[in-house]
Amino acid sequence: MTDEDVLAEFRAAGALLEGHFILSSGRHSANYLQCARVLMNAERAGKLARAMVQKLPRDLRNDIEVVVSPAMGGVIIGHEVGRALGVDALFLERPTGSFEFRRGFAVKPGQKVLMVEDVVTTGLSSRQAMEAVIADGGVIVAEAALVDRSAGEADLGVPFYPLVSINFPVYEEGSIPPELAAIPTTKPGSRK
Repeated sequence: MTDEDVLAEFRAAGALLEGHFILSSGRHSANYLQCARVLMNAERAGKLARAMVQKLPRDLRNDIEVVVSPAMGGVIIGHEVGRALGVDALFLERPTGSFEFRRGFAVKPGQKVLMVEDVVTTGLSSRQAMEAVIADGGVIVAEAALVDRSAGEADLGVPFYPLVSINFPVYEEGSIPPELAAIPTTKPGSRK
């Protein structure tokens, strides 16, 4: 899939939003990709996951033993990537603020893990999720994501394979342009 093909899927799902959004990173943006909407159709989710897997080098695909995703945003795409790879897909939760495995999920010591996210903006959630996997004994071999919003700035410490890179401008609280500041804010992500 080309970048335009991916964006066409977001547009078809009504998942490419415009307004004034507060991202989970705390930064502000005039654009938001609502991955939950693009993934609500199982056929579309599977198609995007297969395209993500095709972006991974073949030798890496063969090494992956399990997919792990942070809840909430990564659960659906992580599951579909696991299906495309033919491996189990687990997810992490943060009931008390820190990521942890629950529901009987665990990685085996030394198990090779592909971390899968919906959107990476700063990479903070990914790094926190990776810490939980490593603490449980897993070995993170790479991360894949539907969207890289970091403008290539996210340092995840492992090879990173986004399906598409989108460089919508983002702003810190003190540097929001007046035309964006005039629009009421919305916080559409899974973290409040």
